[in-house]
Amino acid sequence: MGSGSSSYAPKTIYLDVDGKVQKVLFSRHCSPCDIKELLCSSSNIPRSEDMFQNVLSQVAEQFSRAFRINELKTEVTNRLAMLEKRVELEGLKVVEIEKCKNDLKKLRDEMTSRAGGRVNCPCKYNFSDDGKKLTPRRDVPSYPKYTLSQETIEALKKPTFDVWHWEHNEMLSCLEYMYHDLGLVKEFNMNPITLKRWLLGIQENYRSNPFHNFRHCFCVSQIMYGMIHLCNLQEKLTLTDLGILMTAAVCHDLDHPGYNNTYQINARTELAVRYNDISPLENHHCAVAFQILSLPECNIFANVEPEAFKQIRQAIITLILATDMARHGEILDSFKHKVDNFDFTNEEHVTCLKMVLIKCCDISNEVRPTEVAEPWVDCLLEEYFIQSDREKSEGLPVAPFMDRDKVTKPTAQIGFIKFVLIPMFETVMKLFPQIEEIMVQPLRDSRDHYEELKQIDDAMTEKKKTENMSLGGKKK
Repeated sequence: MGSGSSSYAPKTIYLDVDGKVQKVLFSRHCSPCDIKELLCSSSNIPRSEDMFQNVLSQVAEQFSRAFRINELKTEVTNRLAMLEKRVELEGLKVVEIEKCKNDLKKLRDEMTSRAGGRVNCPCKYNFSDDGKKLTPRRDVPSYPKYTLSQETIEALKKPTFDVWHWEHNEMLSCLEYMYHDLGLVKEFNMNPITLKRWLLGIQENYRSNPFHNFRHCFCVSQIMYGMIHLCNLQEKLTLTDLGILMTAAVCHDLDHPGYNNTYQINARTELAVRYNDISPLENHHCAVAFQILSLPECNIFANVEPEAFKQIRQAIITLILATDMARHGEILDSFKHKVDNFDFTNEEHVTCLKMVLIKCCDISNEVRPTEVAEPWVDCLLEEYFIQSDREKSEGLPVAPFMDRDKVTKPTAQIGFIKFVLIPMFETVMKLFPQIEEIMVQPLRDSRDHYEELKQIDDAMTEKKKTENMSLGGKKK
Protein backbone atom coordinates (compact mmCIF):
# COMPACT_ATOMS: atom_id res chain seq x y z
CA MET A 1 0.00 0.00 0.00
CA GLY A 2 1.03 3.61 -0.40
CA SER A 3 -0.06 7.20 -0.12
CA GLY A 4 0.31 10.45 -2.05
CA SER A 5 3.01 12.93 -1.14
CA SER A 6 0.60 15.75 -0.19
CA SER A 7 -1.89 15.70 2.70
CA TYR A 8 -4.50 17.17 0.35
CA ALA A 9 -4.07 14.50 -2.31
CA PRO A 10 -6.31 11.40 -2.45
CA LYS A 11 -5.21 8.46 -0.31
CA THR A 12 -4.45 5.13 -1.97
CA ILE A 13 -4.77 1.58 -0.63
CA TYR A 14 -3.78 -1.55 -2.56
CA LEU A 15 -5.61 -4.76 -1.63
CA ASP A 16 -5.04 -8.36 -2.65
CA VAL A 17 -8.47 -9.78 -3.49
CA ASP A 18 -8.54 -13.36 -4.82
CA GLY A 19 -5.02 -13.03 -6.17
CA LYS A 20 -5.69 -9.73 -7.91
CA VAL A 21 -4.34 -6.36 -6.73
CA GLN A 22 -7.10 -3.81 -6.35
CA LYS A 23 -6.45 -0.07 -6.01
CA VAL A 24 -8.74 1.99 -3.76
CA LEU A 25 -8.70 5.82 -3.75
CA PHE A 26 -10.42 7.92 -1.11
CA SER A 27 -10.41 11.54 0.00
CA ARG A 28 -8.88 12.67 3.27
CA HIS A 29 -12.36 13.94 4.17
CA CYS A 30 -14.02 10.51 3.73
CA SER A 31 -15.99 9.19 6.70
CA PRO A 32 -15.62 5.56 7.89
CA CYS A 33 -18.86 4.71 6.11
CA ASP A 34 -17.61 6.20 2.86
CA ILE A 35 -14.40 4.18 3.11
CA LYS A 36 -16.39 1.03 3.77
CA GLU A 37 -18.59 1.72 0.75
CA LEU A 38 -15.59 2.42 -1.49
CA LEU A 39 -13.83 -0.76 -0.42
CA CYS A 40 -16.85 -2.92 -1.01
CA SER A 41 -17.75 -1.46 -4.40
CA SER A 42 -14.20 -1.51 -5.77
CA SER A 43 -13.58 -5.06 -4.67
CA ASN A 44 -17.03 -6.49 -5.57
CA ILE A 45 -17.44 -7.93 -2.11
CA PRO A 46 -20.64 -8.14 -0.05
CA ARG A 47 -21.35 -5.24 2.26
CA SER A 48 -21.22 -7.29 5.43
CA GLU A 49 -19.57 -6.23 8.70
CA ASP A 50 -17.50 -9.44 8.94
CA MET A 51 -16.02 -9.00 5.50
CA PHE A 52 -15.23 -5.36 6.20
CA GLN A 53 -13.55 -6.29 9.48
CA ASN A 54 -11.38 -8.81 7.58
CA VAL A 55 -10.32 -6.13 5.11
CA LEU A 56 -9.45 -3.73 7.92
CA SER A 57 -7.46 -6.50 9.61
CA GLN A 58 -5.42 -6.94 6.41
CA VAL A 59 -4.74 -3.21 6.27
CA ALA A 60 -3.71 -3.14 9.93
CA GLU A 61 -1.40 -6.11 9.45
CA GLN A 62 0.34 -4.39 6.52
CA PHE A 63 0.76 -1.22 8.55
CA SER A 64 2.25 -3.22 11.42
CA ARG A 65 4.68 -5.03 9.10
CA ALA A 66 5.85 -1.73 7.66
CA PHE A 67 6.42 -0.26 11.10
CA ARG A 68 8.46 -3.28 12.21
CA ILE A 69 10.73 -2.88 9.17
CA ASN A 70 11.38 0.75 10.07
CA GLU A 71 12.14 -0.24 13.65
CA LEU A 72 14.60 -2.86 12.38
CA LYS A 73 16.36 -0.27 10.20
CA THR A 74 16.65 2.08 13.17
CA GLU A 75 18.05 -0.66 15.38
CA VAL A 76 20.66 -1.71 12.77
CA THR A 77 21.70 1.91 12.21
CA ASN A 78 22.11 2.48 15.95
CA ARG A 79 24.17 -0.69 16.36
CA LEU A 80 26.48 0.28 13.47
CA ALA A 81 26.97 3.73 14.97
CA MET A 82 27.87 2.18 18.34
CA LEU A 83 30.38 -0.20 16.71
CA GLU A 84 32.00 2.64 14.74
CA LYS A 85 32.29 4.69 17.93
CA ARG A 86 33.93 1.77 19.75
CA VAL A 87 36.45 1.26 16.92
CA GLU A 88 37.27 4.97 16.90
CA LEU A 89 37.71 5.10 20.70
CA GLU A 90 39.94 2.01 20.72
CA GLY A 91 42.08 3.49 17.94
CA LEU A 92 42.47 6.80 19.75
CA LYS A 93 43.81 5.45 23.04
CA VAL A 94 47.42 5.77 21.86
CA VAL A 95 46.69 9.24 20.45
CA GLU A 96 45.14 10.37 23.75
CA ILE A 97 48.23 9.18 25.65
CA GLU A 98 50.45 11.16 23.27
CA LYS A 99 48.22 14.20 23.67
CA CYS A 100 48.50 13.99 27.46
CA LYS A 101 52.29 13.87 27.15
CA ASN A 102 52.27 16.95 24.91
CA ASP A 103 49.92 18.80 27.29
CA LEU A 104 52.22 18.01 30.22
CA LYS A 105 55.25 19.21 28.25
CA LYS A 106 53.50 22.49 27.39
CA LEU A 107 52.51 22.98 31.04
CA ARG A 108 56.07 22.27 32.20
CA ASP A 109 57.49 24.74 29.64
CA GLU A 110 54.98 27.38 30.70
CA MET A 111 55.89 26.97 34.38
CA THR A 112 59.59 27.13 33.55
CA SER A 113 59.04 30.29 31.52
CA ARG A 114 57.12 32.00 34.32
CA ALA A 115 59.87 31.10 36.74
CA GLY A 116 62.39 32.85 34.55
CA GLY A 117 64.18 29.65 33.71
CA ARG A 118 64.02 30.09 29.94
CA VAL A 119 65.63 32.86 27.94
CA ASN A 120 63.69 33.83 24.79
CA CYS A 121 65.78 34.66 21.75
CA PRO A 122 64.79 37.97 20.07
CA CYS A 123 64.66 36.59 16.52
CA LYS A 124 63.12 38.06 13.38
CA TYR A 125 60.95 34.98 12.88
CA ASN A 126 59.35 32.84 15.49
CA PHE A 127 59.73 29.18 14.63
CA SER A 128 58.80 28.04 18.12
CA ASP A 129 56.67 24.96 18.73
CA ASP A 130 53.62 27.14 19.42
CA GLY A 131 53.48 28.03 15.74
CA LYS A 132 53.46 24.45 14.50
CA LYS A 133 50.48 22.89 12.82
CA LEU A 134 51.40 19.42 14.06
CA THR A 135 48.07 18.60 15.67
CA PRO A 136 46.86 14.99 15.84
CA ARG A 137 44.16 14.13 13.32
CA ARG A 138 41.40 12.31 15.16
CA ASP A 139 39.27 11.64 12.11
CA VAL A 140 39.74 9.25 9.23
CA PRO A 141 41.28 11.35 6.43
CA SER A 142 38.50 12.77 4.30
CA TYR A 143 40.26 13.67 1.05
CA PRO A 144 38.52 11.78 -1.77
CA LYS A 145 40.28 8.75 -3.21
CA TYR A 146 40.72 9.30 -6.93
CA THR A 147 40.92 6.34 -9.25
CA LEU A 148 43.84 7.16 -11.53
CA SER A 149 43.39 6.40 -15.20
CA GLN A 150 45.98 4.30 -17.01
CA GLU A 151 46.97 7.42 -18.91
CA THR A 152 47.67 9.29 -15.66
CA ILE A 153 49.58 6.33 -14.21
CA GLU A 154 51.89 6.29 -17.23
CA ALA A 155 52.24 10.09 -17.26
CA LEU A 156 53.33 10.09 -13.60
CA LYS A 157 56.51 8.27 -14.64
CA LYS A 158 57.62 11.03 -17.05
CA PRO A 159 59.07 14.55 -16.68
CA THR A 160 56.43 15.78 -19.12
CA PHE A 161 53.76 15.39 -16.41
CA ASP A 162 51.90 18.72 -16.10
CA VAL A 163 51.81 19.50 -12.39
CA TRP A 164 49.69 22.64 -12.83
CA HIS A 165 46.50 20.75 -13.70
CA TRP A 166 46.11 19.03 -10.32
CA GLU A 167 44.41 20.07 -7.09
CA HIS A 168 45.95 19.24 -3.71
CA ASN A 169 43.59 16.30 -3.09
CA GLU A 170 44.53 14.83 -6.46
CA MET A 171 48.24 15.26 -5.75
CA LEU A 172 47.76 13.48 -2.42
CA SER A 173 46.12 10.56 -4.22
CA CYS A 174 48.97 10.45 -6.73
CA LEU A 175 51.56 10.33 -3.92
CA GLU A 176 49.56 7.62 -2.20
CA TYR A 177 49.51 5.63 -5.45
CA MET A 178 53.32 5.97 -5.81
CA TYR A 179 53.91 4.41 -2.38
CA HIS A 180 51.61 1.50 -3.22
CA ASP A 181 52.99 1.05 -6.74
CA LEU A 182 56.62 0.90 -5.61
CA GLY A 183 55.76 -1.74 -3.01
CA LEU A 184 56.68 0.54 -0.09
CA VAL A 185 53.37 0.02 1.76
CA LYS A 186 53.98 -3.73 1.76
CA GLU A 187 57.73 -3.48 2.43
CA PHE A 188 57.32 -1.31 5.55
CA ASN A 189 54.00 -2.92 6.55
CA MET A 190 52.31 0.51 6.48
CA ASN A 191 48.73 0.91 7.59
CA PRO A 192 47.04 2.48 4.49
CA ILE A 193 45.04 4.84 6.73
CA THR A 194 48.28 5.92 8.44
CA LEU A 195 49.76 6.64 5.01
CA LYS A 196 46.78 8.90 4.24
CA ARG A 197 47.11 10.72 7.58
CA TRP A 198 50.86 11.17 7.09
CA LEU A 199 50.36 12.66 3.62
CA LEU A 200 47.74 15.06 5.00
CA GLY A 201 50.13 16.04 7.78
CA ILE A 202 52.83 16.69 5.18
CA GLN A 203 50.55 18.87 3.06
CA GLU A 204 49.39 20.89 6.08
CA ASN A 205 52.99 21.67 7.01
CA TYR A 206 53.99 23.22 3.68
CA ARG A 207 53.40 26.97 3.70
CA SER A 208 51.68 28.94 0.93
CA ASN A 209 54.89 30.41 -0.48
CA PRO A 210 55.09 31.41 -4.16
CA PHE A 211 57.63 28.62 -4.83
CA HIS A 212 58.46 26.50 -1.78
CA ASN A 213 54.98 25.06 -1.30
CA PHE A 214 53.19 21.69 -1.47
CA ARG A 215 53.05 21.74 -5.28
CA HIS A 216 56.86 22.00 -5.32
CA CYS A 217 57.00 19.06 -2.90
CA PHE A 218 54.81 17.07 -5.31
CA CYS A 219 56.98 18.06 -8.31
CA VAL A 220 60.15 16.82 -6.62
CA SER A 221 58.45 13.59 -5.50
CA GLN A 222 56.96 12.95 -8.94
CA ILE A 223 60.32 13.42 -10.67
CA MET A 224 61.92 11.09 -8.10
CA TYR A 225 59.23 8.48 -8.87
CA GLY A 226 59.90 9.01 -12.58
CA MET A 227 63.68 8.60 -12.20
CA ILE A 228 63.18 5.40 -10.21
CA HIS A 229 61.31 3.96 -13.20
CA LEU A 230 63.46 5.54 -15.91
CA CYS A 231 66.74 4.38 -14.35
CA ASN A 232 65.36 0.95 -13.34
CA LEU A 233 66.36 1.64 -9.75
CA GLN A 234 64.05 -1.16 -8.53
CA GLU A 235 66.61 -3.58 -9.95
CA LYS A 236 69.66 -1.78 -8.54
CA LEU A 237 68.59 -0.50 -5.11
CA THR A 238 66.71 -2.06 -2.21
CA LEU A 239 63.09 -1.24 -1.41
CA THR A 240 64.39 0.45 1.74
CA ASP A 241 66.53 2.73 -0.44
CA LEU A 242 63.50 3.56 -2.62
CA GLY A 243 61.46 4.35 0.50
CA ILE A 244 64.22 6.65 1.74
CA LEU A 245 64.40 8.44 -1.64
CA MET A 246 60.63 8.98 -1.86
CA THR A 247 60.16 10.01 1.77
CA ALA A 248 63.09 12.44 1.65
CA ALA A 249 61.64 13.97 -1.53
CA VAL A 250 58.20 14.39 0.09
CA CYS A 251 59.66 15.97 3.25
CA HIS A 252 62.60 17.93 1.82
CA ASP A 253 61.16 21.48 2.18
CA LEU A 254 58.70 21.08 5.06
CA ASP A 255 57.66 24.37 6.70
CA HIS A 256 59.93 26.42 4.41
CA PRO A 257 59.42 30.08 5.46
CA GLY A 258 60.10 31.50 1.96
CA TYR A 259 63.41 33.12 3.00
CA ASN A 260 66.62 31.25 2.18
CA ASN A 261 69.60 30.29 4.35
CA THR A 262 71.50 33.45 3.48
CA TYR A 263 68.70 35.57 4.91
CA GLN A 264 68.38 33.34 8.00
CA ILE A 265 72.09 33.73 8.76
CA ASN A 266 72.38 37.44 7.96
CA ALA A 267 69.21 38.30 9.88
CA ARG A 268 70.26 36.05 12.78
CA THR A 269 66.87 34.38 12.91
CA GLU A 270 65.90 31.81 15.51
CA LEU A 271 66.58 29.03 12.99
CA ALA A 272 70.10 30.29 12.31
CA VAL A 273 70.82 30.57 16.02
CA ARG A 274 69.35 27.14 16.73
CA TYR A 275 71.43 25.39 14.06
CA ASN A 276 74.60 27.49 14.40
CA ASP A 277 74.32 28.87 10.84
CA ILE A 278 74.79 25.34 9.43
CA SER A 279 72.07 24.59 6.85
CA PRO A 280 69.38 26.08 9.12
CA LEU A 281 66.50 25.48 6.71
CA GLU A 282 67.44 21.90 5.81
CA ASN A 283 67.90 21.04 9.49
CA HIS A 284 64.48 22.53 10.16
CA HIS A 285 62.87 20.51 7.34
CA CYS A 286 64.31 17.32 8.89
CA ALA A 287 63.08 18.26 12.36
CA VAL A 288 59.54 18.93 11.16
CA ALA A 289 59.54 15.69 9.14
CA PHE A 290 60.30 13.63 12.21
CA GLN A 291 57.94 15.65 14.39
CA ILE A 292 55.17 14.50 12.05
CA LEU A 293 56.44 10.91 12.11
CA SER A 294 56.53 11.03 15.93
CA LEU A 295 52.72 11.27 15.96
CA PRO A 296 51.44 7.67 16.29
CA GLU A 297 48.62 8.21 13.79
CA CYS A 298 51.11 9.56 11.19
CA ASN A 299 54.00 7.15 11.70
CA ILE A 300 54.29 5.23 8.44
CA PHE A 301 57.35 3.42 9.87
CA ALA A 302 55.56 2.27 13.04
CA ASN A 303 55.96 -1.40 12.13
CA VAL A 304 59.69 -1.14 11.34
CA GLU A 305 62.17 -2.58 13.83
CA PRO A 306 63.85 0.13 16.00
CA GLU A 307 67.34 -0.48 14.63
CA ALA A 308 66.10 -0.43 11.03
CA PHE A 309 64.16 2.79 11.69
CA LYS A 310 67.29 4.38 13.14
CA GLN A 311 69.12 3.71 9.86
CA ILE A 312 66.16 4.94 7.76
CA ARG A 313 65.96 8.13 9.82
CA GLN A 314 69.69 8.83 9.40
CA ALA A 315 69.49 8.20 5.65
CA ILE A 316 66.52 10.56 5.21
CA ILE A 317 68.31 13.27 7.19
CA THR A 318 71.43 12.81 5.03
CA LEU A 319 69.40 13.30 1.83
CA ILE A 320 67.45 16.35 3.02
CA LEU A 321 70.65 18.03 4.25
CA ALA A 322 72.16 17.36 0.80
CA THR A 323 69.60 19.73 -0.78
CA ASP A 324 71.45 22.75 0.66
CA MET A 325 72.93 24.33 -2.50
CA ALA A 326 75.89 25.55 -0.44
CA ARG A 327 77.08 21.91 -0.55
CA HIS A 328 76.47 21.45 -4.30
CA GLY A 329 80.12 21.45 -5.42
CA GLU A 330 81.25 19.15 -2.62
CA ILE A 331 78.55 16.52 -3.33
CA LEU A 332 78.90 16.60 -7.12
CA ASP A 333 82.70 16.30 -6.95
CA SER A 334 82.37 13.27 -4.69
CA PHE A 335 79.98 11.63 -7.16
CA LYS A 336 82.26 12.41 -10.14
CA HIS A 337 85.08 10.50 -8.45
CA LYS A 338 82.85 7.44 -8.05
CA VAL A 339 80.76 7.39 -11.22
CA ASP A 340 83.34 5.84 -13.61
CA ASN A 341 83.80 2.83 -11.32
CA PHE A 342 80.43 2.90 -9.60
CA ASP A 343 79.64 -0.09 -7.37
CA PHE A 344 75.99 -0.67 -6.39
CA THR A 345 77.15 -3.02 -3.62
CA ASN A 346 79.24 -0.23 -2.05
CA GLU A 347 77.17 1.56 0.62
CA GLU A 348 79.18 4.79 0.31
CA HIS A 349 78.64 4.85 -3.48
CA VAL A 350 74.90 4.23 -3.11
CA THR A 351 74.55 6.97 -0.47
CA CYS A 352 76.35 9.44 -2.75
CA LEU A 353 74.08 8.46 -5.66
CA LYS A 354 70.97 9.01 -3.54
CA MET A 355 72.25 12.46 -2.52
CA VAL A 356 72.77 13.40 -6.18
CA LEU A 357 69.35 12.01 -7.16
CA ILE A 358 67.47 14.13 -4.63
CA LYS A 359 69.50 17.17 -5.72
CA CYS A 360 68.54 16.51 -9.35
CA CYS A 361 64.87 16.20 -8.43
CA ASP A 362 64.90 19.31 -6.22
CA ILE A 363 66.05 21.59 -9.06
CA SER A 364 64.56 19.67 -12.00
CA ASN A 365 61.90 22.11 -13.22
CA GLU A 366 63.82 22.95 -16.40
CA VAL A 367 63.72 19.27 -17.37
CA ARG A 368 59.99 19.70 -17.94
CA PRO A 369 58.34 21.19 -21.05
CA THR A 370 58.63 24.99 -21.31
CA GLU A 371 54.92 25.57 -20.65
CA VAL A 372 55.27 23.64 -17.37
CA ALA A 373 58.72 24.89 -16.34
CA GLU A 374 58.46 28.62 -17.08
CA PRO A 375 55.69 29.41 -14.55
CA TRP A 376 58.00 28.01 -11.86
CA VAL A 377 60.62 30.61 -12.79
CA ASP A 378 58.03 33.33 -12.19
CA CYS A 379 57.16 31.77 -8.81
CA LEU A 380 60.81 31.58 -7.78
CA LEU A 381 61.55 35.17 -8.82
CA GLU A 382 58.48 36.34 -6.89
CA GLU A 383 59.80 34.64 -3.75
CA TYR A 384 63.28 36.05 -4.38
CA PHE A 385 61.91 39.58 -4.78
CA ILE A 386 59.93 39.35 -1.54
CA GLN A 387 63.16 38.40 0.25
CA SER A 388 65.35 41.02 -1.42
CA ASP A 389 62.80 43.76 -0.68
CA ARG A 390 62.92 42.77 2.96
CA GLU A 391 66.72 42.62 2.94
CA LYS A 392 66.83 46.16 1.54
CA SER A 393 64.43 47.43 4.21
CA GLU A 394 66.48 45.77 6.96
CA GLY A 395 69.86 46.90 5.61
CA LEU A 396 71.01 43.37 4.83
CA PRO A 397 73.12 42.27 1.82
CA VAL A 398 71.13 41.54 -1.35
CA ALA A 399 72.21 38.91 -3.88
CA PRO A 400 72.13 40.31 -7.46
CA PHE A 401 70.21 37.29 -8.78
CA MET A 402 67.41 38.10 -6.31
CA ASP A 403 67.24 41.86 -6.90
CA ARG A 404 64.20 42.91 -8.93
CA ASP A 405 66.16 45.91 -10.22
CA LYS A 406 68.96 43.77 -11.67
CA VAL A 407 67.69 40.34 -12.66
CA THR A 408 65.60 39.18 -15.63
CA LYS A 409 64.15 35.77 -16.32
CA PRO A 410 66.78 34.89 -18.98
CA THR A 411 69.74 36.07 -16.89
CA ALA A 412 68.37 34.19 -13.87
CA GLN A 413 68.17 30.92 -15.78
CA ILE A 414 71.04 30.81 -18.27
CA GLY A 415 73.88 30.58 -15.74
CA PHE A 416 71.98 28.16 -13.51
CA ILE A 417 71.20 25.80 -16.40
CA LYS A 418 74.70 25.99 -17.94
CA PHE A 419 76.81 25.72 -14.80
CA VAL A 420 74.63 23.79 -12.33
CA LEU A 421 71.93 21.72 -14.02
CA ILE A 422 73.60 20.44 -17.20
CA PRO A 423 76.92 19.41 -15.55
CA MET A 424 75.07 17.53 -12.80
CA PHE A 425 72.61 15.72 -15.08
CA GLU A 426 75.38 14.88 -17.58
CA THR A 427 77.34 13.27 -14.73
CA VAL A 428 74.30 11.17 -13.78
CA MET A 429 73.94 10.33 -17.49
CA LYS A 430 77.28 8.48 -17.33
CA LEU A 431 75.64 5.98 -14.98
CA PHE A 432 72.19 6.06 -16.60
CA PRO A 433 72.57 6.87 -20.33
CA GLN A 434 68.80 6.54 -20.84
CA ILE A 435 68.18 9.95 -19.22
CA GLU A 436 69.89 11.87 -22.06
CA GLU A 437 66.91 12.08 -24.39
CA ILE A 438 64.27 12.54 -21.68
CA MET A 439 66.09 14.81 -19.21
CA VAL A 440 69.42 16.16 -20.48
CA GLN A 441 68.31 17.23 -23.96
CA PRO A 442 65.39 19.27 -22.56
CA LEU A 443 67.92 21.11 -20.38
CA ARG A 444 70.01 21.96 -23.44
CA ASP A 445 66.87 23.13 -25.24
CA SER A 446 65.91 25.27 -22.25
CA ARG A 447 69.38 26.85 -22.20
CA ASP A 448 69.04 27.71 -25.90
CA HIS A 449 65.54 29.10 -25.32
CA TYR A 450 66.70 31.52 -22.61
CA GLU A 451 69.79 32.54 -24.57
CA GLU A 452 67.50 33.52 -27.45
CA LEU A 453 65.30 35.49 -25.05
CA LYS A 454 68.39 37.23 -23.70
CA GLN A 455 69.46 38.23 -27.21
CA ILE A 456 66.03 39.72 -27.82
CA ASP A 457 66.18 41.58 -24.48
CA ASP A 458 69.68 42.87 -25.27
CA ALA A 459 68.54 44.05 -28.72
CA MET A 460 65.55 45.86 -27.22
CA THR A 461 67.77 47.48 -24.58
CA GLU A 462 70.25 48.60 -27.24
CA LYS A 463 67.45 50.00 -29.35
CA LYS A 464 66.11 52.02 -26.42
CA LYS A 465 69.60 53.38 -25.72
CA THR A 466 69.99 54.45 -29.36
CA GLU A 467 66.55 56.15 -29.33
CA ASN A 468 67.36 57.96 -26.11
CA MET A 469 70.72 59.18 -27.46
CA SER A 470 69.00 60.32 -30.62
CA LEU A 471 66.40 62.26 -28.67
CA GLY A 472 69.11 63.78 -26.52
CA GLY A 473 71.01 64.97 -29.60
CA LYS A 474 67.89 66.64 -31.05
CA LYS A 475 67.26 68.53 -27.82
CA LYS A 476 70.74 70.07 -28.02
